Amino acid sequence: MAAPFFSTPFQPFVYQSPQDVVTPFQILGGEAQIVQIMLKPQEKIIAKPGSMCYMSGSIQMENVVATENEAGVWQWLFGKNTTSIVLHNTGTTDGFVGIAAPSLARILPIDLAKFGGEILCQPDAFLCSINDVKVSNTIDQRPHNLVASAEGFLRQKISGQGLAFVVGGGSVVQKNLEVGETLAVDVPSIVAVSSTVNVQIKYNGPMRRVVFGNDNLVTAVLTGPGIVFIQSMPFHRLSQRIARAVTSPNMRDNPKFFIQIAIFFFLAYVVVVSSLILTDI
Repeated sequence: MAAPFFSTPFQPFVYQSPQDVVTPFQILGGEAQIVQIMLKPQEKIIAKPGSMCYMSGSIQMENVVATENEAGVWQWLFGKNTTSIVLHNTGTTDGFVGIAAPSLARILPIDLAKFGGEILCQPDAFLCSINDVKVSNTIDQRPHNLVASAEGFLRQKISGQGLAFVVGGGSVVQKNLEVGETLAVDVPSIVAVSSTVNVQIKYNGPMRRVVFGNDNLVTAVLTGPGIVFIQSMPFHRLSQRIARAVTSPNMRDNPKFFIQIAIFFFLAYVVVVSSLILTDI
């Protein structure tokens, strides 16, 4: 017998696949959410490694390699997983699986059939999926769109006709862009965009801002038509604030702190050498 949905402010949802297969699920919690998915006998879902929080006794878990990943080597170099887990109900009765967000994030259910069968996401945005969903990480071949971080260099593409669950940190805002409408968004704040949205990367200010302050250095200019999901608290921004709170003041801005120290000593060296040369003259 399947466990009942817990009492939360969120109502249960029902996903109906193109093959008329009905899968009920519920998103539980407030900020650090869990999606609970009901699985009939022989049904299965694909999830991100380490995301399984709990499951019924009839569920079997298997770790598989994502062979369709086009950027597997780059993903491995950046310390990201190249595998997925398959949660399969091998029993004769209904089962359930609880998939948890990896941080203080909200879970967004996205029916790919309503997005033209494809969306583009930030790396690590994918959480789990139901039915026909393919997840791959690709490299943006356009040089002007290469950003000096894993999130800018890798793009996660989710395609198919199933239901995908993605995560967004903090509060998540959905913007519907009309044809020709533009929207400027801080690059790490983008959770996902539909494939019809044109994305152009814009650098704000000179490169010296990388040393003396690199907040909002890179902006994405999005042009419709399409839908954009925006997060208020990207995970890397949250981790940086936590790191600054637990480290000593001199170490809070690493590696920028060391770059500034190196520039200071270089300028001091130039001043000393110049003064010696002028003294000799």
